[in-house]
Amino acid sequence: MADIQWHLSGDYFENCSCSIVCPCLVSAAAPLTSRPTEGFCNVPLIFHVESGCYGDIVLDGLNVLVVLHAPGVMADGDWSVAAYIDQRADDQQTEALAAIFTGAAGGPMAAFTPLISKNLGVRKVPITFRIDGKTRSAEIPGILHMSVDPLPTMHPSGEMWANIGHPVSPDNMVMAVGAPGNTFSDHGMLWDNSGKNGLYAPIRWSNQA
Repeated sequence: MADIQWHLSGDYFENCSCSIVCPCLVSAAAPLTSRPTEGFCNVPLIFHVESGCYGDIVLDGLNVLVVLHAPGVMADGDWSVAAYIDQRADDQQTEALAAIFTGAAGGPMAAFTPLISKNLGVRKVPITFRIDGKTRSAEIPGILHMSVDPLPTMHPSGEMWANIGHPVSPDNMVMAVGAPGNTFSDHGMLWDNSGKNGLYAPIRWSNQA
């Protein structure tokens, strides 16, 4: 799958279980080596593909959710991962999105694969993704309700941009906070990340150098 050329662009946000600011990404220690503030990391990563192709398969307008659970220090691995694909995707699009967003097709998500020990599978579900001003939100009925806003700042842009090296968008990411009522429930897990650390960014990905 990694031999098929693909590219996409769009938008993404996340809301992890760490208090602001997440030490896994921002601390005096090397990235992913600090203990998460709650002792574990529960994080949904939510994506909207504005435009994209996997070979000749068009991916425009589709949404994807990836949830990650790390039981301790993230660099120690033993992560569990589950993926959710937009139910509007046909069989070819579903296969392509699953390959890209699980890292099987190379690209940014492949950075996480050495840390994953438990794959909880891929499901097709209705995923709503919205951008309203600087607010990003997503909904999967009965599974996920998530919304983030930028952290308050005196900068006139209303956003704090950072180049923290996150694989999703290494050079361009906004520091954000999760809204009240941010929850995920599936696979025997129930998360409430309200008021916790968030991030969002435009994305532009490819498996080509």
